[in-house]
Formats: sequence, structure tokens, C-alpha cells
Amino acid sequence: MKTLVPAVAVWGRTAPSHSITAVMITDDQQTIVTGSQEGQICLWDLSSDLQILCKEVLFGHTASVTCLAKARE
Repeated sequence: MKTLVPAVAVWGRTAPSHSITAVMITDDQQTIVTGSQEGQICLWDLSSDLQILCKEVLFGHTASVTCLAKARE
């Protein structure tokens, strides 16, 4: 039996301008990191009232970003 999971829009009225291919959230749950098909990595601030705002866009990859991992200290 298939379970249907409804889609949830978390970006508000304006979606990101890139095609998201990977998502990661930081341990403090205040930053979302997305990788894109266009080779960008974006950092998003996540406020306590679930507002998501673009903080940084990193360019330079020549291929799609399909995986994200956090570094250890």
C-alpha cells in the first residue's frame, strides 16, 4: 500500500530561483543549506517563526551539487 505525502511549501511566496537538488539543515536548526542543479550552494536563515531568508549564495561549481555534508571540527 502506497502512502501519499503531501508537498509542503517552506519558501513562502517567492521560491528560490535555482533548482534544488540537495538540502541540509545545521545542528542549531537556524540555517538551511541547499545545493542546486546550476552548481550553486545557498545558505538560508530560518527564523523562529519559520521565515526563510537567503543569507549567502556560493558560486563556482561546474556541475550540479547533489550532496551536502557538514564538516567535523
